[in-house]
Parts: sequence; C-alpha cells; structure tokens
Amino acid sequence: MSDPFQVTVIGAGVVGLAIAERLSRSCSHVLLVEKNPSFGQETSSRNSEVIHAGIYYPSGSKKAALCREGNARLYDFCEENGIAHRRIGKMIVAVISAEKAELYGLKAQAEANGVNDLVFLTHHQIRSMEPDVKAVDALFSPSTGIIDSHGLMRCLLIKAEGNGAVVAYRTEITAIKYDGRGYSLDVNGGEYRFNTKILINSAGLHADKVAAMAGMDIDKHDYRLKYCKGSYFSASPSPRLRHLVYPVPVKNHVGLGVHATLDLAGRVRFGPDTEYMDRIDYSVDSLKREAFHKAINTYLSGVHADSLQPDMSGIRPKLQGPDEPYRDFVIKEETEAGFPGFVNLIGIESPGLTSCLSIADHVASLVDQYLS
Repeated sequence: MSDPFQVTVIGAGVVGLAIAERLSRSCSHVLLVEKNPSFGQETSSRNSEVIHAGIYYPSGSKKAALCREGNARLYDFCEENGIAHRRIGKMIVAVISAEKAELYGLKAQAEANGVNDLVFLTHHQIRSMEPDVKAVDALFSPSTGIIDSHGLMRCLLIKAEGNGAVVAYRTEITAIKYDGRGYSLDVNGGEYRFNTKILINSAGLHADKVAAMAGMDIDKHDYRLKYCKGSYFSASPSPRLRHLVYPVPVKNHVGLGVHATLDLAGRVRFGPDTEYMDRIDYSVDSLKREAFHKAINTYLSGVHADSLQPDMSGIRPKLQGPDEPYRDFVIKEETEAGFPGFVNLIGIESPGLTSCLSIADHVASLVDQYLS
C-alpha cells in the first residue's frame, strides 16, 4: 500500500460506502479503509432502518435538504438494484389535545422543507389503519419507509469495488500528516504508511478524533462529538402494526421519542430513547423496561411491561450536547483551516442513512477541483 491513492475514505459505514462508490466512478485510485473486520458495524447497523421524509429539520439546513433529496433517490436506487425496502408510511400521533398544535407545526415545517405529501388523519382513519393506536389526532407521512440497510451497504460495496475501489478492513488510521501536497497516513500504529491526495473523514463516532489527528483544533471548530445512546426493546408477543408510529418529537430534536418501528419481516421494535454517555457501550439496561412501557402505553394499547425485552442499542455521533440547541451536519472541505483536499463529515447521525446518496454527491462536488 505504499503507492499513492487519489482519494482515501476513512470509515465504511453507509455514508463512507456511498462516497467511495460515487467517487470511484470518476477516480481510478480510491481507497476505503475501515478499522473493523467488515463494513457497517457501528452506527450504520444499529438504527431503525427508516427512510425518512425530511419532516423535522430546520429549513435551510443540510439535514433538511439532503434528506429530502435522499429520500427519493434512495427509493429509486433500491428499485434499480433490487434492495429490499417498503414504503409503509409513518403516523405521528398526538395523544392529548395539547399536542395537536405540534402536529400543525410539523406539517408547516415539512412543507417549508419541500415535503408536501403529509396529511392529517381523522379519528376514524387512525382506528381503521391502526386499531391499537391511541391518538386524538395524527399526521401521516406516506413517503416514510423502511430498508434493508445491510443490503444497501453490500450493494454500494460491490459497486465501488466494481469501479476499481480498494477496500481494506482491520485498517485503523493512527497518524495523519499534511506535507503541502497531500496526506501521509500511518496505519495500525505504524504497521505501514501510504499517501493520498484527497482525504475524506467519514469515521462516524470517531470523526472528531480523525480531525484532531490531522492537526485540527476540534474545540475551536466545535467538532467535538457527544455520544448519545439509543436503546431498543422488543415485545413478545409482538403487537400487530402496519405502519411506523411516532409520538411528537422531543425538544431540539435530540431524539424522536420512543417510537414503534417495523422491520421488513414485520417485527416491531420500540425505541430509541436518548441517553448521553461518556463512552461507547452497547448494552441495554433492562431496568429501562418500565420507562419504555410508560412511553409506549401513551399511544399503543395491548403491550404489557412483562412482554418487553432488551433488544439492541446504537450510538448517535451528536454535535449537540444535553439541553444544547440543534446542530446540523458538518460536511466541509477544510482549505480555510489549512487542509486542502480534506473533507470532514462530523455529526452524521439521522438522517444519514436516508441522505447517504445525496451526501456522496455533495462530497464529490467539494473535491471536484482536486480531481482535475
């Protein structure tokens, strides 16, 4: 690996894979490195696998624009490549009259973001669509769906490799140095070293550490990540639902509340909650059962506390800490900071999965000047 690469992408989550696939169409020497034994073993495989519509995000934000574009593109990509998915729709429910105003605010926000297909449901429609849902009002998003995220990542990997990209697992970047022409990268504590002209930091939970490794002051740039854990519970017997069911979101969109999600096999899972952590820990605390049951019981009948079992958890790489205001994606080419050809992707949480193809195009536009 001593030969120079034109582009190196750090991190083989869904976003890193999408970037590698996109750039390998026009670049002959693309390397994708991943410290784990395979692709998508962190945030990309520990989420609800939802294709979001772009409802919640502030107008003008990257999250809003990239999600809205990414939603349509992801459905098309799935159809073209035989990736399992279902456009099942999402019901956002008001469980008390005071929450109705929240639904009107969400519809207005969605329309400001260009999402124009949301409709209000009557009480009769709610009962007809989901008999066990308890709600006084609901907003329905028909363009929300679910996807086989592993199938998506596998497809992106095959396409990238088909374009000539090299993928290296068990390859952890441990030093980065800019020499005025490109970047020298040490791997696995100095096991070997290689050069790259363009460096894409798509390291997910570790993206701030990679930026710091390159020499950036992550506190000055406000790039330091906070780990926000989300746990899931499942129920046995599983409730019968045909749509995703969400409560109104929590303040500052730290999370979307403990909602009911479906996988492609029809299994229901509840979560995620929000819990800021100082380390990465994927265990699920069974003592959360009562809190989950209380949250679920506000909008869904028939789920008993003793039927809930710990399922899985994921960690959101958040830029905003507890009680801090909303933060957008950071997707930035860092010439102004003295690192030309270095692109940071930091705080790529939800809707990163939905937005992966549009994020990849955006990154391609940022590095285009360095590829000529």
